Amino acid sequence: MAQKSRVDESVAALGLLAALPVQLEATTSRVVVNNPLLRVVYFAFDTGELLTDHSSPRAVVVHLLAGAIRFTVDGTEHVLTPGDVLYLAPGARHALVADAPSHLSLVMVDTEPATE
Repeated sequence: MAQKSRVDESVAALGLLAALPVQLEATTSRVVVNNPLLRVVYFAFDTGELLTDHSSPRAVVVHLLAGAIRFTVDGTEHVLTPGDVLYLAPGARHALVADAPSHLSLVMVDTEPATE
């Protein structure tokens, strides 16, 4: 897991896809950036793996890096292919199912000023 960093610090996270291979019948993740304004998490999903319906108080940007994922936002299903991006407003309900071994980047952004 990435150490919490300051907003005024630059961070390099290299070799992420190689460091987070898709594992058989598993969902794995790694936090790569974590500061008071945003959090970046990389996920690896095997075929059939899912995240059940949930929401986040933060705004979320999802970027499919590799594979195929069905991503449902507020009841609307989106079929993602590599390179596709979704923006989720704070509080949006969402879930996903991996239709192929997949890598996904998720960026959570605070929309309220940090109090730290």
